[in-house]
Amino acid sequence: MVFVTGGTGLLGSHLLIELTKQKKHIRCLYRNEQRIANVQHVFEFYLRENWKQYFDCIEWVLGDILDVCFLQEQIDEGSEVYHCAALVSFDEKKFNTLLKINREGTANMVNVCLERSVRKFCYVSSTAALGDDGNPIMEDTRWKKTPRTSAYSISKYSAEKEVWRGVEEGLNTIIVNPCVILGPGNWSESSLLIFKNAQRGMSHVPSGANATVDARDIAEIMVKLMEADISAEQFLCIGSNQSFKHLISEIADKLGVRKPTKILSLRMANTIRVLMGIGYFFSSKSAPITKDTIANMYAIREYSNAKVCERLNFEFRTLEETIDNAIKGRYYSK
Repeated sequence: MVFVTGGTGLLGSHLLIELTKQKKHIRCLYRNEQRIANVQHVFEFYLRENWKQYFDCIEWVLGDILDVCFLQEQIDEGSEVYHCAALVSFDEKKFNTLLKINREGTANMVNVCLERSVRKFCYVSSTAALGDDGNPIMEDTRWKKTPRTSAYSISKYSAEKEVWRGVEEGLNTIIVNPCVILGPGNWSESSLLIFKNAQRGMSHVPSGANATVDARDIAEIMVKLMEADISAEQFLCIGSNQSFKHLISEIADKLGVRKPTKILSLRMANTIRVLMGIGYFFSSKSAPITKDTIANMYAIREYSNAKVCERLNFEFRTLEETIDNAIKGRYYSK
């Protein structure tokens, strides 16, 4: 049996596609039934008229990674476990929630997997759990907390420490560290908002640079690593490194809309952040732009994918292929 958390997300839905192709019985945790429709959309996009025969391989279970008793009931002895669930937020006001879900939830998964003697455990971490003092940044780039370190980065690094603790206690584990994930999905959510914003015809963009990766590539790598005789190692999953201006220009070109021509100054970005913050001050919702968001938009980072390419003889899809696929499989939440 295969147990999956975070299966209703962008990466999780692509992982489920890969796993169902193997005709394995999959038990997938979910928290919101409406999000299962996101997964169905991805299955319909890739598998067309055959989508249901693959989709029916999934057993959906309502639960929470913070509920240890639930995890003990659902994770069978000797299972393969993929832990993709996480909270992604750059709102510093959610620091405690980030730690609870990302660190405590991961600790629960590690503990139950040790108890159940699972065959292998795959943890989806993030580039945010690695240091950023490198050119390029690699798997062994040391993480350091600085005044600019985000709450999300702290939570993912703390979660990784729980996983490495599990390794020390005998858990057969591999870790993947993806960057910004792109693929077919809901353009009103997560990293795919960049397509929605580009579609409006952005004239100004931040000056930062980051890496992107195709959701199909990460899913394939995760399955290959679980099947390989590889343990107690982590792998950066990077498709391509580029500036935000180049990324948004490529998306705009494919959509046939205006490309950005100017760089938004850091001062102007902070002014927008403050003004938006005032509007959200009395709201229960988080402002879409925070200090951590801006820090990410203006940081210039480059990552290496050499390790996973060499160990798995893997070739990542091009940025053009990734953008084309994401545009073909787009949809919006109702």
